[in-house]
Amino acid sequence: MKRTFFIPFISALVGGAVVVAVVAAFGGLNSSSKTVTTVQAAPIAPSNASQKTSGLTPHDIYVRDAPGVAFVTSTIVQKSESALNLFGGGETEKQGEATGSGIVIDANGTILTNYHVVENAIKVTVSFEKGKAVEAKVVGKDPSNDLAVLRISTDGLTLHPLTLGDSSTVQVGDPVLAIGNPFDLERTLTTGVISALQRQITAPNGFTIDNVLQTDAPINPGNSGGPLLNIQGEVIGINSQIETGGSGDGSVGIGFAVPINTAKGEISELEKGGTVRGAYLGLTSLTIDGSLSALNLPVKEGALVESVQKGTAAEKAGIRGGDINGTVEGGQVAVGGDIIVSIDGQAVASSEDLANDISAKKPGETVSIGLLRANGKGGYEKKTVSVKLGERPNSVPNPSTPEG
Repeated sequence: MKRTFFIPFISALVGGAVVVAVVAAFGGLNSSSKTVTTVQAAPIAPSNASQKTSGLTPHDIYVRDAPGVAFVTSTIVQKSESALNLFGGGETEKQGEATGSGIVIDANGTILTNYHVVENAIKVTVSFEKGKAVEAKVVGKDPSNDLAVLRISTDGLTLHPLTLGDSSTVQVGDPVLAIGNPFDLERTLTTGVISALQRQITAPNGFTIDNVLQTDAPINPGNSGGPLLNIQGEVIGINSQIETGGSGDGSVGIGFAVPINTAKGEISELEKGGTVRGAYLGLTSLTIDGSLSALNLPVKEGALVESVQKGTAAEKAGIRGGDINGTVEGGQVAVGGDIIVSIDGQAVASSEDLANDISAKKPGETVSIGLLRANGKGGYEKKTVSVKLGERPNSVPNPSTPEG
């Protein structure tokens, strides 16, 4: 899969989202060139499913929620070795402008967005109406979940905070709406449905973001950091990436949103400032639900451990990942690993529960994890392991290994 307009310019999925114009000034040459990348999206009709629901209409939601969606502009500067300097040592300075969206979450000037919208930014501005921009400060960031919190002065502004919903209640087929600023087109509304749950996307630092929501509501470069809304107008996700299908840079009806519960679990810490590293267990897991019924697991809910990373808290505690390929509705999964059913006595019903429970802890804390382990005789036995949580590294320890 291909990621374009992702500010670090790495290859993967599209950082759904950011429109970047780059200006290159070559050191010592006293000349400059300007390259502006533009993208034309193929028109995609809204899903009819979003029109067949009771409650608020899309227009109602737009009128109520659009004022709470910010237009975020970042000035980016990156330096790299100049290929035109024959004697080496020269630098190329690339300066550009990245645009995305943001979500007003309180009346005090706090705005939630994607980390990749403001990554490497030397200046960030926020506007709610064209021509009326205020400077924003990046107060907290979490590259591992592609989240950032901005703060602006509220002088002369009346902010309209959006209501944060519950992404754990979302089901495939639920109607959704996206509001954002694709291709600098402010406050654009698109509609669709939840196409799939439990998707995984790659964060800016290479980690895997789990339990991501997939939608066919068209989102494009510039939508990053904007809200994915349910039919009640509540934020259930932060639009982050799109799949381009390799044929261009516009939406092909496959978009991904970071679940709002992931953000809710750390907003208070992000607001305190700095980079959120967070507690780290060091494993990937899959939610046990009806889609895994073919595996004949002993429980109907929990988190099935698929892999455990070397040297992590999970490995040190003896937690085991899967080593057998099993076939389910969505393809193949690793089975035979432990099933996590509780943390500190509280039930774990899904991978999202597990991630949220761990993110609520601090590095160095010790937790008690209840799990079921295959006994090699066709059954499972209950076990409890004590785990001293580590600190999430800045980047994936081994890029070839999926990380969660």
